[in-house]
Amino acid sequence: MPHAYTVVVNDLQQDIRTLVAFIREYPRLVVLTGAGISVDSGIPTYRDSDGRWLHSTPIRHHEFITSAATRRRYWARSWHGWPAVRDARPNAAHRALATLERAGHVERLVTQNVDRLHQRAGSRAVIDLHGRLDTVRCLACDHCVHRDSVQAQLAAQNRWVEESGGSARPDGDHDISDDKLADVALPLCEACGGDLKPDVVFFGGNIPARRLEACTTALERAHGLLAVGSSLQVFSGFRLCRSMHRVGKPVLIVNPGVTRADDLASAHLRSPAAALLDGAAAALRLTRPACAGDNPN
Repeated sequence: MPHAYTVVVNDLQQDIRTLVAFIREYPRLVVLTGAGISVDSGIPTYRDSDGRWLHSTPIRHHEFITSAATRRRYWARSWHGWPAVRDARPNAAHRALATLERAGHVERLVTQNVDRLHQRAGSRAVIDLHGRLDTVRCLACDHCVHRDSVQAQLAAQNRWVEESGGSARPDGDHDISDDKLADVALPLCEACGGDLKPDVVFFGGNIPARRLEACTTALERAHGLLAVGSSLQVFSGFRLCRSMHRVGKPVLIVNPGVTRADDLASAHLRSPAAALLDGAAAALRLTRPACAGDNPN
């Protein structure tokens, strides 16, 4: 069966050799992934190859918490965007990283993504740095529900939303027109009637301390860091690269465009992540683990 990716840039074989040599020299890695790794699964990225926004700036934490209009805009647009994330499947890059973990090469996999595709590919040592889109949390009582239940509530309360069109974004948001947003009926907590928020860290929000502590522990134990599919413009990801560099541990970047951490990296490989990681796993003669399928845990 042919691979799902297409090789279009750079010297892939040379990049595979470079990555394999890196893994052999630094066999226990922290892997950091961003939106670029999920492109082959049909989920778009935030930025272009020069680090510029491809869409309008994502919703900010303070705006969501304080503005009912912002919450209406988010939930109306998210109604369209969520199915694309829910129905996405892991690609060769996700599967290759699960293979590397099974072989003992991944100390922890820190992902900036909220799509849970790493877990569905079979990875277990995952830190969801920015949370998970499949869970919704009440801002008042902290009660959690699955995103699908909110989807049903939104559909029942807002019949017009099915015809509002638009295009998907990586956080499950969606670009649609604002003409009907004032009429959106917001989803409310089934336990207390409070406002709901996806269990993700919006821009400007705080990452829970326990996740940051887990990242710090992983960095201390690892021999190096492999960053895949991220421009590293967001400080939470860049900070991990900077921390490794400061203690003299190597950073290798896999990304088609420029990144904020290029000056810290020992190498920057621009080949497609799926082809590169899959090729490296094959060169290391590793066997793939079974995928987790639709396991939500």
